[in-house]
Amino acid sequence: MYYYLLFLLILLPFLAFSAWASAKVNTTYSAYDKVMNSSRMTGYDTAVRLMQKRGVNDISINRVNGKLTDHYNPVKKQVNLSMSTYGSASVASVAVAAHEIGHVMQKKSGYVPYKIRNVLVPITNIGSRLALPMIIVGLLLDILLWGTEGLPYGEWIVYVGIGMYGLSTLFMLVTLPVEFNASRRAKKMLVEDGILTKEEIPKASKVLTAAALTYVASLLISLVYFLRFLFIILSMIRKK
Repeated sequence: MYYYLLFLLILLPFLAFSAWASAKVNTTYSAYDKVMNSSRMTGYDTAVRLMQKRGVNDISINRVNGKLTDHYNPVKKQVNLSMSTYGSASVASVAVAAHEIGHVMQKKSGYVPYKIRNVLVPITNIGSRLALPMIIVGLLLDILLWGTEGLPYGEWIVYVGIGMYGLSTLFMLVTLPVEFNASRRAKKMLVEDGILTKEEIPKASKVLTAAALTYVASLLISLVYFLRFLFIILSMIRKK
């Protein structure tokens, strides 16, 4: 009971931070989506120019539904820009579009954290779905079979589930340098190609920093849950 209350006391501030970060990225984007950039280039124009200038000709640029749903799909070789980014000539739009091209350049240059994250993607996708169910099943088996002879099936299932969740936490940890590096590349390219002036870069930086905070929040929450699961392991060991 004591550990559960401690877990909640630690988790609640991080949940509050996550909610604040989500609100922050939306309000910051909305504010600078009203500020037109001096070059009057749209998010689509920005993505095209940045790639052409750097010899990237095999990536398609598509428009997808939603707001801030922008992402780069290296498997399909697509940069997908949201409706709010694709045709807008705001500072916020070109910042977000350039960030996605930053990921394209990471892949082209062989940026190591990016390569590690891509390796973890399929493992994490499976692990994130199975981790919690496996932990619950393992705990139930451990309770039902407690005191009986035989292999500790429930205990080992819990260990595997926690290991899977740990991979998800590792994925989020590796994601941080990838996202921050993509933003640095974006700001540098925007100035080099004359899309934003040096005076406009601080505005773009605010948009990209706000977006990065959501990744920080996700990592913190994942880390708290992972530590909680480690407490479960410790309690199972002490029970023996």
